[in-house]
Amino acid sequence: MPLTKLNNKAVANVTTLPVALGDMVLVSSATASSSASIEFDLGSYKEYKFFFVNIHAQNQTDLNLNFSIDNGSNYNVTKTTTAFGTYHYESGSSAALNYVGGNDLAQSTSGQRLNIYSIGSNNDDNMNGYLHLFNPSSTTYVKHFMANTNTTATDGGGTYGHNSYIAGYANTTSALTNIKFQMTSGNIDAGKILMFGIN
Repeated sequence: MPLTKLNNKAVANVTTLPVALGDMVLVSSATASSSASIEFDLGSYKEYKFFFVNIHAQNQTDLNLNFSIDNGSNYNVTKTTTAFGTYHYESGSSAALNYVGGNDLAQSTSGQRLNIYSIGSNNDDNMNGYLHLFNPSSTTYVKHFMANTNTTATDGGGTYGHNSYIAGYANTTSALTNIKFQMTSGNIDAGKILMFGIN
């Protein structure tokens, strides 16, 4: 069977695919332009997968997520999470793999950071990655999620790349109705978030 290629090449530009994805459906997407937040309505898919494409921060800061159980009136769902990540400087001067307890939440309603180290605000700095959210419409179980993001930033030691792993659960048996992404401070300057549903 011949290999099928995407004519529009980048995930951010995908509107249709020349191959079947089974039960994976593009539900919604949003493009940031100095946006305070990006919010999506959640439905009855068994899993949602979000892709973050070229997320650029107004300030050197972090992308957070939070959930709502009341159609977006409040984003204050209790979460317990864990976080670890790696980094490596362009100069090769420093590299590490760290568990980062400061990024964990323990029965907290705060937003969950999706990157261990801040997204840089230089013109070429950005964040890319994905998030899995499992069965948010369940009224029986807590709602698990996992994320992996890759980010560039610059500090006193130079420019570095870092890869973050976040996992946890929304500790509620109520259905999650909405998800919101926003920066810890400032706006989402640019970038795109795509939401796929999986049955």
